[in-house]
Amino acid sequence: MTNSDSDNTAVEQSVEQSVEGGGCACGAVRYALTGTPITVHACHCTDCQRMSGSAFAMNAWIEKSRVELLSGALASRTLPAGKGTSTTHFCPQCGTSILTEYSSPKFWFVRATTLDNQQAFTPDIHIWTRSKQPWLHLPDGVPVFEAYYDREQVWPPDSLARYHAALV
Repeated sequence: MTNSDSDNTAVEQSVEQSVEGGGCACGAVRYALTGTPITVHACHCTDCQRMSGSAFAMNAWIEKSRVELLSGALASRTLPAGKGTSTTHFCPQCGTSILTEYSSPKFWFVRATTLDNQQAFTPDIHIWTRSKQPWLHLPDGVPVFEAYYDREQVWPPDSLARYHAALV
């Protein structure tokens, strides 16, 4: 077995043990989620629309310890985001945005549509809908917020417990 064969086998085994695998458009960057997201946002802010080139970005909020980079390297860029900044990590070869870090260094926001199974997670919450595209109809039964929200009031207890545990 060559080094690349053993590297590919290690990547395949790691993905098999993960909850979901994903990567960039050109295949240079591969990652695995080793747990489910705390929550999944559909963000309709104008920054996410511009950066994703779409009507919204789907971000899986997850502890950094539950995301494993399997192959490739990420480049990053820090950009203005609302009243602060966000650091987006992307494939330097094809430009696919994979991960974003906002205010806390403990969490990643994984671009959920970079998962191999793009339908693995659906939005738990739609945020910043005051700037959503007018032609987009949101599903019934999913919380919708014109801006952000108070996670202590919205998230289920298990998500709050994971969030608070990661902050320690």
